[in-house]
Amino acid sequence: MILFIAGIVILLVGGYFYANYVESQLDVDDKPTPAITKADGIDFVAMPKWKNWLINLLNIAGTGPILGPIQGILFGPIAFLAIPIGCVIAGATHDFIVGTMSMRNGGAQVPKLVGKYLGNGTRRVYNIVIAVLLLLTGTVFVYTPGDLIANDLMKADPSSNIIWIIYAIIFAYYILSTVLPIDQLIGRIYPLFGAFLIISAIGVLFGVLTKGRAHLAYPGVGLLNTHPTGQRFIPAFFITVACGILSGFHGSQITLVSRTIGSERENKATFYSAMITEGVIAMVWAAGAIVLYSQGIAGMDTPATLMVGQISRYFMGNIGGLIAIIGVIVLPITSGDTAFRSLRLIVSEELNIDQRQPQKRMGVAAILFIPAIAILWWAKSNPNGFNMLWRYFGFTNQLVALFALAAATSYLIYENKNYLIALIPGVFYTFIVTSFILYDPAVGFGIDYKIAYLVAAIVCVAYAYFTVKSSKKNRDRIAAIVLN
Repeated sequence: MILFIAGIVILLVGGYFYANYVESQLDVDDKPTPAITKADGIDFVAMPKWKNWLINLLNIAGTGPILGPIQGILFGPIAFLAIPIGCVIAGATHDFIVGTMSMRNGGAQVPKLVGKYLGNGTRRVYNIVIAVLLLLTGTVFVYTPGDLIANDLMKADPSSNIIWIIYAIIFAYYILSTVLPIDQLIGRIYPLFGAFLIISAIGVLFGVLTKGRAHLAYPGVGLLNTHPTGQRFIPAFFITVACGILSGFHGSQITLVSRTIGSERENKATFYSAMITEGVIAMVWAAGAIVLYSQGIAGMDTPATLMVGQISRYFMGNIGGLIAIIGVIVLPITSGDTAFRSLRLIVSEELNIDQRQPQKRMGVAAILFIPAIAILWWAKSNPNGFNMLWRYFGFTNQLVALFALAAATSYLIYENKNYLIALIPGVFYTFIVTSFILYDPAVGFGIDYKIAYLVAAIVCVAYAYFTVKSSKKNRDRIAAIVLN
């Protein structure tokens, strides 16, 4: 309980002070925003501050801050320190800087920001990685809510075709949200979704602090414990708990919201605090999992998707648990829809396809859904398909963040600000993704972890050196580029 409370304090108090420091490095003021200067009634639409905050939170908070921490807490109570520290220094900072960069470059998506601050060669590589991530994200966020609806709400037979009907309905919603103006569907329905999300998080938190308080003790010894499957804390923990600490996927979402904010002074509340809220959600579900593990209600080998229902019903009863499960279902759906929307915008921007005409938006969207459906079919047909899908999703998610953090470093160097606030998280996660793909026996190369660590350390030095050197060298080129 002490570590849990300490982690919450780090998130709220540490986040408050560090957010102010990051804001001071960005020189936030009353500059005209794209929502005003480029208003088009489709993607550039000024919306109220509270609605932007809620939409951003729902966009970035998929099942990651729930399923990730439930799995991540298996490494031990160290998760209650790693999540908040990482969220404050890395995740929320990443979101704040990238959102502001996008706003000051006409609401540009991350590929264009990468091209401007790191060069077109890097942008071409990034485009491939982000396209894969967004497809994986959209697919994962059809798979997980569909299965939760079928298993926890409908109690359907696992072999029943009802699951594909549910998938089809979710895809239909995604198509509408992908092509309709952002304020016509997303802006109207998200407040309702947000209510379910907040109620579920508060319900589990209240249950942890009351009913589960006496059992909030990790069933192991020490701060860091041996993972049941033998995974190493570094790097596996930071891949598993991506969305509660740092997520490259967020870059594709906060650039959408950068187009709907009417004043730069809302950026800290909209971008930074939304990520801090996601960190709190991650802490709550990790605590809920510990309570069930410590009482033997759930085993450490219980799938995370099943843990969601068990945690919800244990702390909130049948009715409250139902509301909590709905909240968890809402999370991936509200991230999956904007994942496809972001992919549509990225593809259209790169190919210069005018998105003001509905038929062109629909055409781009239709092409994107074809590979997503194919990936979903493969994942359902393969007995180990979802596990592989989730691990590649986690790896790609953090890999994408490296590009955004490097671009953020370059931006801060160009502005003569403290670029270490972006470079240090970038270096750390370079070590994480490199060592993970080299060491992990399931989706990586299965190299001995000592060798993987050594190679990762060398890659970190190269990442830092080339990011800083190229950023300082290309100041004149950056100044000449204007993104629209």
